[in-house]
Amino acid sequence: MCGFAGFYNKDARFFDSIKELKSMGEAIFTRGPDSSGEWIDESGTIGFSHRRLSIVDLSSAGHQPMVSYSRRFTIAFNGEIYNHLELRTKLEEEFSDIIWLGNSDTETILMCFDYWGIQSTIEMSVGMFAFSVWDNQENKLTLCRDRLGEKPLYYGWQDGTFLFGSELKAIKAHHAFRSEINRDSIALLLRHSCIPAPYSIYKGIKKLLPGYLLEIDFDKNITIETQYWSLKDIVSKQKNLENIKSKEEVVDDLNKLLTQSIKEQMIADVPLGAFLSGGVDSSTVVALMQSQSDKPIKTFSIGFNEEGFDEAIYAKSIATHLGTDHTELYVSPEDAMDVIPLLADLYDEPFSDSSQIPTFLLAKMTKEHVTVSLSGDAGDELFCGYNRYLLTQQMWGKLSITPMFIRRILSSILLSVSVSSWSRINKVLPAKFKLSDLGTKMHKAGKVLTANTVSELYKGLVSHCDTPEALVIGATEPRTVLNDPIRSPELTSDIEQMMALDTLSYLPDDILTKVDRACMGVSLEGRVPFLNHKIVEFAWDLPLDYKLNNGTTKWCLKEVLYRYVPKSLIDRPKMGFGIPINSWLRGPLCDWADKLLDEERLIKEGFFESKPIVKMWTEHKLGKRDWQDQLWDVLMFQSWYEKHHKQDF
Repeated sequence: MCGFAGFYNKDARFFDSIKELKSMGEAIFTRGPDSSGEWIDESGTIGFSHRRLSIVDLSSAGHQPMVSYSRRFTIAFNGEIYNHLELRTKLEEEFSDIIWLGNSDTETILMCFDYWGIQSTIEMSVGMFAFSVWDNQENKLTLCRDRLGEKPLYYGWQDGTFLFGSELKAIKAHHAFRSEINRDSIALLLRHSCIPAPYSIYKGIKKLLPGYLLEIDFDKNITIETQYWSLKDIVSKQKNLENIKSKEEVVDDLNKLLTQSIKEQMIADVPLGAFLSGGVDSSTVVALMQSQSDKPIKTFSIGFNEEGFDEAIYAKSIATHLGTDHTELYVSPEDAMDVIPLLADLYDEPFSDSSQIPTFLLAKMTKEHVTVSLSGDAGDELFCGYNRYLLTQQMWGKLSITPMFIRRILSSILLSVSVSSWSRINKVLPAKFKLSDLGTKMHKAGKVLTANTVSELYKGLVSHCDTPEALVIGATEPRTVLNDPIRSPELTSDIEQMMALDTLSYLPDDILTKVDRACMGVSLEGRVPFLNHKIVEFAWDLPLDYKLNNGTTKWCLKEVLYRYVPKSLIDRPKMGFGIPINSWLRGPLCDWADKLLDEERLIKEGFFESKPIVKMWTEHKLGKRDWQDQLWDVLMFQSWYEKHHKQDF
């Protein structure tokens, strides 16, 4: 795992390019603390900077930026190509003149570029990656991002210079960078708790979408964007029903695919382990790792003493059954809150999924023992694990048969009763009918009752803020995949529609971003076995009832796990990986939030409409309504802005 950055400027000879590149690399030091390198082509117009976290081939033969054997291509690479040894074998079978200088996957794909070309090589590669490659023969720059978006890649023109890199902080280190904030992206943050690709917090800077190649011919001023792998195509293709003979065979096939993916991802020349929450996904990964290891694998979990937020006891039970070398850390509220000042640097654009805090603490503890850690991320999106899928389907089943005029009347009734009045009603209800934060739930329901489609309903349920333009001054919220459901005659299930939307956006923009920055912030490589694209394609080729079977979510995945772990250790209600932000904002975080949400400050900075923000904060402090999600979005922007743009106010 590494980090890279670079620039193109036809007038680069007028400034110290090496100094610029060193600064860009130093800005992302934690992505690659083991070594660094800079490269500039003969014309002096294009340069790469690279930071290396040595995982495979620890020798200098893996140093980057790396030039191909033919001298045609130069690459700065971030990630891992898990099947690179297979690619080497294939090359050697086709061509007799292959000469290897080392054992790194970077050298492998460069040699593949020489013989097969860039796109053909990437289509054969299994892995997580982002890279920049300069074609010295064609004078073209190519940027590429992996199929599912595990690795980040930002790019854009700034003051006549084309900048690109693994993180914004590397791009910002170049003198040409202009830090003009994109207000439209703030609106996206308030809805999604992150800024989805292709947008970024800065004008002129984009994120490359997963599964894309971007080729820039600077001489001809031509930019070509090519999608080499499409999740929408995978999702929309006809289910291969004739090849599915039995559910037992499906479980066998999934077991084999996962075993192979994990085997490839256990290859490393440094200590390796796994995150273990005790849930289905991470337990499956750990079980299959242990089944392929002669020694106890190292597993890691963190716990909280707050009721409803601790899964560590379950992780310990799984670890004991499998015989892993398990390490756990119980975190106090003070430990968690100490992370908050670090978030603005760790996530160098505003990011407000509050599980970022325990994720960072887990990564930090894990790094003390290993350099690579596997995780169970993506199991929910691929195998129908989120409870909200069933909830939304049930709601839509009732709404879709209810005439719209009746729904509008019900919506008006629910919204006409204030949140505080609903709370008073809740107090006099019998215990079995009481709901936590009834008022908020009733107002949420009132707003989604008039949805015209299940996609519109789902968007309303997962959005933190349903009218972000009303809170962000001068913003127009851009369209995202939540606005554009996948239209395919083969995608007939409402639940599959939701799964597809999450895999296209929530997974790469929130989950994978959270894990990448948390791990890279402590120089830990995170690997995600479920995101081998062969597993993704396999999962989407299955009928839904192999994933959701008689109300059992993740059915086929659980059947794999039950071959290694007793059901009694697994079957329990699903838990999230969260922290009690709600109560912390009323308690130990109150003074911190008060300063960031001060009305005069909000007015002076000029990004948010101050009155509705202050109203939410006041209601939350008084316990009248739970605004934790909406407030955390604003607070994470405010904290980021204070850190990176303090001079602006």
